[in-house]
Amino acid sequence: MEVIAEIAQQSHIKKELKRSQRQLFIRRLLTNKQMVSGGLILIFLTALAFIGPLLVPYSPYQMEVMDRLKAPNAIHWLGTDEFGRDLLTRIVYGAKVTMGVGFSVAALSSLFGLVIGLYAGYYRTLDHILMRICDGLMAIPAILLAIALMAALGPNTQNVVTALTIVFTPLIARVIRSAAIVVREQTYIEAMKAQGASQLRIIWMHILPNTISPLVIQATFIFADAIIIEAALSFLGAGVPAPDPSWGNILYDGKMVIFNAWWMTVFPGITIILSVLGLNLLGDGFRDLIDPHTAKGKK
Repeated sequence: MEVIAEIAQQSHIKKELKRSQRQLFIRRLLTNKQMVSGGLILIFLTALAFIGPLLVPYSPYQMEVMDRLKAPNAIHWLGTDEFGRDLLTRIVYGAKVTMGVGFSVAALSSLFGLVIGLYAGYYRTLDHILMRICDGLMAIPAILLAIALMAALGPNTQNVVTALTIVFTPLIARVIRSAAIVVREQTYIEAMKAQGASQLRIIWMHILPNTISPLVIQATFIFADAIIIEAALSFLGAGVPAPDPSWGNILYDGKMVIFNAWWMTVFPGITIILSVLGLNLLGDGFRDLIDPHTAKGKK
């Protein structure tokens, strides 16, 4: 009976410890102003992208030539463009395209970069080959490489995702490789090898979990960079083609009438700034959350 009581007491202590750790994590999360601010901005933009199209009364392709270049008013809250299309509607629909491209690029480049980085960090021979390829791609400025790839692939949304995934995968791969090399040299990895654990098990069960935190942090920054570069490509006419709305090609339409219709550049520009700001705040906040020493260093 005493043994059973002791086991029950230990189980209770473990549950209380887990509950205390959970409460501490939630408290740290809620007091992390950067992460909360970034998360709220991202939630707002996500809602704008997926719920907004159900609320706006117009179609993003609906043209009213008599209402072209109308300033913001009670009917068109953000004004109209050169074809009389409602600017608020186009920004709302453009959010789905732009945020979708950013998320897709962040997810795909994280997936491919994770695989490349893990194998490069574990196998020294592969490391030399894969990292030299990554170095070659990273030697070219991201926007120039994206423009070159879009010139070869052609302007459409899928090709934008493909081009930006190629651009950002080497960056993720190098981050994961660095984390994998550190873990590879740990004593417990040597112990796993001595016990006969397979290389795949070591890579995916023991090295992978230790690379998730830097992967998530880097993915948030790539999300933001992908939004900027997609907007730049669309602004240059090499991204999402008209008449499909994206924040970049709305800016492209507004550059010709910037002095007569300031709202066509100001409002989509604000949405781009908000999205990038929110994602960077979220990434910085998450980094501070998992590494308290970084947060202390900022104070």
